[in-house]
Amino acid sequence: MSTAVQLEPVLETVYDGVGRCKCSFWFAVAHDVLGIFIIMIGVFGGLAAHDLFVYAGAIIIFLSLIWWIFWYSGNIDVPPEELEDDVGQQKLKTRGLSRVARRVSDRLSTGVRNSFRKTGKVNTSTAAARSQEETLARVFDANMSVSPPAQVTRDSLTI
Repeated sequence: MSTAVQLEPVLETVYDGVGRCKCSFWFAVAHDVLGIFIIMIGVFGGLAAHDLFVYAGAIIIFLSLIWWIFWYSGNIDVPPEELEDDVGQQKLKTRGLSRVARRVSDRLSTGVRNSFRKTGKVNTSTAAARSQEETLARVFDANMSVSPPAQVTRDSLTI
Protein backbone atom coordinates (compact mmCIF):
# COMPACT_ATOMS: atom_id res chain seq x y z
CA MET A 1 0.00 0.00 0.00
CA SER A 2 2.36 2.65 -1.22
CA THR A 3 1.37 6.03 -2.50
CA ALA A 4 3.00 7.71 -5.41
CA VAL A 5 4.71 10.96 -4.62
CA GLN A 6 5.22 13.47 -7.36
CA LEU A 7 8.02 15.95 -6.87
CA GLU A 8 8.06 19.33 -8.47
CA PRO A 9 11.27 20.38 -10.17
CA VAL A 10 13.38 22.75 -8.12
CA LEU A 11 13.88 26.05 -9.84
CA GLU A 12 17.20 27.62 -9.13
CA THR A 13 17.30 31.32 -8.45
CA VAL A 14 19.50 33.17 -10.86
CA TYR A 15 21.59 35.80 -9.15
CA ASP A 16 22.85 38.63 -11.24
CA GLY A 17 25.97 40.63 -10.62
CA VAL A 18 28.06 39.51 -7.69
CA GLY A 19 25.99 36.53 -6.53
CA ARG A 20 24.26 35.77 -3.27
CA CYS A 21 26.71 37.23 -0.75
CA LYS A 22 26.80 40.84 -1.78
CA CYS A 23 27.79 42.06 1.69
CA SER A 24 30.92 39.88 1.78
CA PHE A 25 31.81 40.94 -1.74
CA TRP A 26 31.62 44.65 -0.94
CA PHE A 27 33.54 44.21 2.34
CA ALA A 28 36.30 42.43 0.41
CA VAL A 29 36.43 45.14 -2.25
CA ALA A 30 36.47 47.88 0.42
CA HIS A 31 39.36 46.20 2.25
CA ASP A 32 41.30 45.82 -1.00
CA VAL A 33 40.79 49.48 -1.94
CA LEU A 34 41.67 50.67 1.57
CA GLY A 35 44.78 48.46 1.65
CA ILE A 36 45.99 49.71 -1.73
CA PHE A 37 45.32 53.31 -0.69
CA ILE A 38 47.35 52.88 2.51
CA ILE A 39 50.20 51.20 0.60
CA MET A 40 50.26 54.09 -1.89
CA ILE A 41 50.44 56.58 0.98
CA GLY A 42 53.41 54.66 2.35
CA VAL A 43 55.19 54.47 -1.01
CA PHE A 44 54.50 57.93 -2.42
CA GLY A 45 53.66 59.97 0.71
CA GLY A 46 57.22 60.83 1.69
CA LEU A 47 56.48 60.21 5.34
CA ALA A 48 59.02 59.23 7.95
CA ALA A 49 57.03 56.11 8.88
CA HIS A 50 56.47 54.94 5.32
CA ASP A 51 57.20 51.29 6.15
CA LEU A 52 54.38 51.30 8.72
CA PHE A 53 51.90 52.30 6.01
CA VAL A 54 53.21 49.71 3.55
CA TYR A 55 52.96 46.90 6.11
CA ALA A 56 49.56 48.04 7.37
CA GLY A 57 48.20 48.15 3.82
CA ALA A 58 49.54 44.67 3.12
CA ILE A 59 47.92 43.33 6.30
CA ILE A 60 44.57 44.88 5.36
CA ILE A 61 44.75 43.31 1.90
CA PHE A 62 45.63 39.97 3.50
CA LEU A 63 42.63 40.24 5.81
CA SER A 64 40.40 40.91 2.81
CA LEU A 65 41.02 37.29 1.83
CA ILE A 66 38.67 36.29 4.64
CA TRP A 67 35.84 38.21 2.99
CA TRP A 68 36.73 36.74 -0.42
CA ILE A 69 36.55 33.23 1.03
CA PHE A 70 33.16 34.01 2.59
CA TRP A 71 31.90 35.35 -0.72
CA TYR A 72 33.21 32.40 -2.71
CA SER A 73 31.94 29.72 -0.34
CA GLY A 74 28.57 31.42 -0.12
CA ASN A 75 28.18 31.28 -3.89
CA ILE A 76 28.92 27.57 -4.33
CA ASP A 77 25.96 25.85 -5.92
CA VAL A 78 25.19 22.34 -4.70
CA PRO A 79 22.79 20.22 -6.77
CA PRO A 80 19.62 19.21 -4.90
CA GLU A 81 20.47 15.51 -5.34
CA GLU A 82 23.54 15.95 -3.16
CA LEU A 83 21.54 17.75 -0.46
CA GLU A 84 19.43 14.66 0.30
CA ASP A 85 19.64 13.37 3.82
CA ASP A 86 20.65 9.73 3.69
CA VAL A 87 20.74 8.89 7.37
CA GLY A 88 19.66 5.28 7.68
CA GLN A 89 19.12 4.91 3.94
CA GLN A 90 21.30 3.43 1.28
CA LYS A 91 21.36 5.21 -2.02
CA LEU A 92 21.23 3.07 -5.10
CA LYS A 93 24.25 4.88 -6.47
CA THR A 94 26.51 3.70 -3.66
CA ARG A 95 27.97 0.49 -5.01
CA GLY A 96 31.36 -1.07 -4.98
CA LEU A 97 34.10 0.58 -3.00
CA SER A 98 31.90 3.21 -1.36
CA ARG A 99 29.55 0.49 -0.05
CA VAL A 100 32.49 -1.43 1.40
CA ALA A 101 33.86 1.74 3.01
CA ARG A 102 30.46 2.52 4.52
CA ARG A 103 30.13 -1.02 5.94
CA VAL A 104 33.62 -0.92 7.46
CA SER A 105 32.91 2.50 8.93
CA ASP A 106 29.59 1.34 10.38
CA ARG A 107 31.17 -1.76 11.93
CA LEU A 108 34.00 0.25 13.46
CA SER A 109 31.70 2.90 14.87
CA THR A 110 29.24 0.38 16.33
CA GLY A 111 32.13 -1.61 17.78
CA VAL A 112 33.59 1.46 19.45
CA ARG A 113 30.16 2.62 20.58
CA ASN A 114 29.31 -0.77 22.07
CA SER A 115 32.66 -1.06 23.81
CA PHE A 116 31.83 1.98 25.94
CA ARG A 117 28.40 0.73 26.92
CA LYS A 118 28.06 -1.06 30.22
CA THR A 119 26.42 -4.43 29.67
CA GLY A 120 26.18 -7.61 31.70
CA LYS A 121 28.31 -9.49 29.20
CA VAL A 122 32.00 -9.99 29.94
CA ASN A 123 34.34 -9.93 27.01
CA THR A 124 37.01 -12.64 27.30
CA SER A 125 39.79 -10.42 25.97
CA THR A 126 38.96 -7.64 28.40
CA ALA A 127 38.70 -10.12 31.29
CA ALA A 128 42.18 -11.46 30.53
CA ALA A 129 43.55 -7.92 30.32
CA ARG A 130 41.93 -7.03 33.64
CA SER A 131 43.42 -10.05 35.40
CA GLN A 132 46.87 -9.19 34.01
CA GLU A 133 46.46 -5.60 35.22
CA GLU A 134 45.44 -6.84 38.67
CA THR A 135 48.49 -9.08 39.00
CA LEU A 136 50.78 -6.25 37.88
CA ALA A 137 49.12 -3.95 40.37
CA ARG A 138 49.71 -6.44 43.16
CA VAL A 139 53.39 -6.84 42.23
CA PHE A 140 54.00 -3.12 42.04
CA ASP A 141 52.04 -2.35 45.20
CA ALA A 142 54.00 -4.97 47.13
CA ASN A 143 57.33 -3.60 45.99
CA MET A 144 56.42 0.05 46.35
CA SER A 145 55.41 -0.03 49.99
CA VAL A 146 58.47 1.59 51.55
CA SER A 147 58.46 3.12 54.99
CA PRO A 148 59.12 6.87 55.09
CA PRO A 149 62.63 7.99 56.13
CA ALA A 150 63.08 8.88 59.77
CA GLN A 151 64.98 12.12 59.20
CA VAL A 152 65.95 14.08 56.10
CA THR A 153 69.50 15.36 56.05
CA ARG A 154 70.83 18.05 53.78
CA ASP A 155 74.45 18.23 52.75
CA SER A 156 75.87 21.41 51.32
CA LEU A 157 77.56 21.23 47.95
CA THR A 158 80.99 22.80 47.68
CA ILE A 159 82.66 23.54 44.38
